[in-house]
Amino acid sequence: MAERGWFIVRVELVGRIDEELHPPPGRDFLASGGHSLLELAVAIDTGFARWDLGHLHLFRFPTGAEYVLGGGEDDDDTPSTESTRLGLLGLRKGTEFEYVFDLGDEWLHRCEVRAVDVDPEVEFGDEPLAPVPLFGWATSPISTDARPPTTNRARSSGRAPSR
Repeated sequence: MAERGWFIVRVELVGRIDEELHPPPGRDFLASGGHSLLELAVAIDTGFARWDLGHLHLFRFPTGAEYVLGGGEDDDDTPSTESTRLGLLGLRKGTEFEYVFDLGDEWLHRCEVRAVDVDPEVEFGDEPLAPVPLFGWATSPISTDARPPTTNRARSSGRAPSR
């Protein structure tokens, strides 16, 4: 797989240790093979409105391979998300993997490569410098400040919000 190819990755927030979400909120992200797993993690965390970013994260692949923020412990050779590029992981359409945010609460995300070799100019209008969300559904349970979309539309249209 070429390191510079572009992917659409669907990410669904399944839940955490003591809570499963039905239906799971999700986002579709556009990412380049040149982007790192860390950059994808930042996009996922931003896309799900996380504000407490001082937690470790990891990606887990069906092969058993794991990639952790900062790499493994001193005696562990677990690769780092900072240095692992998406294009070197052999991702194909249908490849599934997991993203875990906060290794204490274990917010589990199910990820699936939905498309490969997409044109970023068609999907996004340009080649983004980092992974970007293209589409999303449901409110993230992480954000307690979620506002109804009508509030934002009224303000952006230049009209005063109705009271």
